[in-house]
Amino acid sequence: MSLHVHKYGGTSVGTAEKIQNVAKKLVDEKNTTGNDLVVVVSAMSGETNRMTELAKQMQATPSAKQMDVLLSTGEQVTISLLCMALEERGQKAVSYTGSQVKIITDDSHGKARIEDIYTDKLQADLAAGNIVVVAGFQGVTESGAITTLGRGGSDTTAVALAAALKADECRIYTDVDGVYTTDPRVEPKARRLNKITFEEMLEMASLGSKILQIRSVEFAGKYNVPLRVLSTFIDGDGTLITYEDDEMEKALISGIAFNRDEAKVTLAGVPDMPGVASAILKPIADANIEIDMIVQNVAEDQSTDFTFTVHRNDYEKTMQILQNICTQLGAKKVAGDDKIVKVSIVGVGMRSHAGIASQMFSALAGEGINIRMISTSEIKISVVVDERYLELAVRTLHESFGLSKE
Repeated sequence: MSLHVHKYGGTSVGTAEKIQNVAKKLVDEKNTTGNDLVVVVSAMSGETNRMTELAKQMQATPSAKQMDVLLSTGEQVTISLLCMALEERGQKAVSYTGSQVKIITDDSHGKARIEDIYTDKLQADLAAGNIVVVAGFQGVTESGAITTLGRGGSDTTAVALAAALKADECRIYTDVDGVYTTDPRVEPKARRLNKITFEEMLEMASLGSKILQIRSVEFAGKYNVPLRVLSTFIDGDGTLITYEDDEMEKALISGIAFNRDEAKVTLAGVPDMPGVASAILKPIADANIEIDMIVQNVAEDQSTDFTFTVHRNDYEKTMQILQNICTQLGAKKVAGDDKIVKVSIVGVGMRSHAGIASQMFSALAGEGINIRMISTSEIKISVVVDERYLELAVRTLHESFGLSKE
């Protein structure tokens, strides 16, 4: 008998009928295998957006702390409905919110990080034959304040619980049947991967792939939690996320990720002297704004243009902060652009093959796509391009690196 942690996203539990289908799937597995099951669920699809719109009718900029209280209620609806459906099928079940489990987090409202998980109650319920249903996406601080883990946080909840409970496998059920070479909605020729490394999946998640939240992959890799992405609606083996082994596909590039939620800001004419980068970036970090790509160019007059990217939702706030920094540092001007996207190629094969970057740049140039920024690591290359070129860039690179269906 094994312990499996399942996670079902908003589209998988989006209606009463879908929740009934999930309940049937769980009862069938329990009866067939005898496995212990912990189930993590998201809010029903559309609920988070609906509550966010309600909040904006109350406050122009809703309180982060109160938003956590509000948004955490979405998962509470789902756990109760799923337990009802399980009980109707004769299966014992118990539901928990994040605070009831005691998923302890820091106090970064809206972006909280898990610090500890108490598992005693869950283990006792499993021993009593219950299916345990836990609200994803949420936790609680040591002082008792409700927190949320950010969009996609239910994935992190599931993997963290799997690690804490030493589960045999964590299965992420969603509306796609695995991890693809890129988004099939952009490139219909994309194909499903049987396996992908934690390292590659971490890059894909950080670069814009919406399949898994980055922190869930970090957890899985750190604690070696076998992680599988499957479809709630289509039978199949999905994609196994694992450590690199001899059976892994030997492709140079495993996938192409992209992120539409990018914005670029530039502080131009900054005096080139020690401490400037810190003076620019520290106020941004203090505002809890995450910075992605950074480029610094030094001119002949010993001034520098300092450019970096942020999430598009943080664009206006970042521009306001830079206006103050511009005055303090005696820079020439602040400029920004929130009509850009990031496109990235990812693959462990880059480690042992030269010429990947030149192939990427040549393919984009052949379609007249201008590169605005470039960032590299050992297994990925990212470029920033104008928003209007996103789909063309993805399809061009997918074809250039031979990722299409055979």
